[in-house]
Amino acid sequence: MEVGVTVSWWAALVGLALAIILILKKLNPVYSLLLGAIVGSILGGANLVQTINILIIGSQSVVGTILRVLAAGMLAGVMMESGSADTLARTIVTKLGDRLAIFALALATMVITAVGVFIPVAVLIVAPVALEAGKRMHISKLALLVALSGGGKAGNIISPNPNTIAAAKGFGVDLSQVMIADFIPALFGLAMAVLLATLLKNKGSEVLDQDIANLAANATQPEDLPSLKSALVTPVTAIILLLLNPIGSIFHVKILTELNLDALYVLPFAAIVGALAMGQGKKLRSYAQSGMARMTDVVLILLGAGAIGGLITNSSLPAQVINLIKMSHVSGTLLAPISGILMAAAAASTSTGVILATGSFGKAILGFGVAPLAAAAMVHTGGIVIDHLPHGNYFHVTANAMHMEIAERSQCILYESLVGITCAIVATVMFGFF
Repeated sequence: MEVGVTVSWWAALVGLALAIILILKKLNPVYSLLLGAIVGSILGGANLVQTINILIIGSQSVVGTILRVLAAGMLAGVMMESGSADTLARTIVTKLGDRLAIFALALATMVITAVGVFIPVAVLIVAPVALEAGKRMHISKLALLVALSGGGKAGNIISPNPNTIAAAKGFGVDLSQVMIADFIPALFGLAMAVLLATLLKNKGSEVLDQDIANLAANATQPEDLPSLKSALVTPVTAIILLLLNPIGSIFHVKILTELNLDALYVLPFAAIVGALAMGQGKKLRSYAQSGMARMTDVVLILLGAGAIGGLITNSSLPAQVINLIKMSHVSGTLLAPISGILMAAAAASTSTGVILATGSFGKAILGFGVAPLAAAAMVHTGGIVIDHLPHGNYFHVTANAMHMEIAERSQCILYESLVGITCAIVATVMFGFF
């Protein structure tokens, strides 16, 4: 499908800015993105038919990502609804003990997010354990949330979650490659989270008796949770299958390199195998339904972001951005993390931010000679720097999970950003300058 028009760069910027402003004004993100794309296209010289073509082409470009996100829903549903994630969290915290409580809480949230659970849900799962440990060890709520949120951010950049899938497919690389590329930045992020939480453990309000009064009544009883061995089947199966192709490439094993096991096949398969291993085969339908429900909003945002991406790629904006950066003598490599940071901050969402950054600035980033994998890693880590602002749901979900007032929750923003910027800096140094 040919558009037959190149939209003016300034009109593309107006459309993008309008979409961001409408999101900040709490209009539905999908409608905000679609409206921004339509207004930008018409202002930029496209007629009504050409505008529709721009939206269709843009939306078609994200279909592959949508399919993989839906596949990831099956994995997320099994991990969250079966109790597997709870088992992993409790095991990590129990094995490491009170002496390493802060590290254990950050690691538990990192692991749970890394195996495919959404970061807000991961914090919700670990929060009761964190509050109990905080009360026992006299660790402040501020420190606890920094540990949980920081660990979750570290896990989020190495997970088969929608944000990682969007980063991978936005630049045409394998999901497993992005997960591997962001592993070292994730370790640095985990270390920063633990360091900050340790320094803050005596700052902020303490965990009160009423904060944990209802935990026992609401918590899932240990006897109702799957065993650790069965809980590990789903994530281990997914990780092994996703890594077969990269391992084959590294060790030149032809049969592995020719497998081409895409996340579209791997994630649902791992979910089914894991559910059967836990003896929950009869609940697969409800797990799938739950996972699909959680992915619906992401898929709709993907369509909207695809539309705004179609506007940007069919405009002169990418070429203008390249020229501007060249004239300013700033490294074009920095466009990758900066675009991720700005778009995620605007949307207060890692997934939406990464989708917008890849769709809007992907062409310009690659235009500087940045390798696709490097671009994906830098945009992705940029997406977790300030994605936790108050106009997003993560801010409020985590505040409720930790029984924190808005003012106290706001104190956490700076420390969470330090964790995110650590990951982004490490990724940029590794892939942008070496």
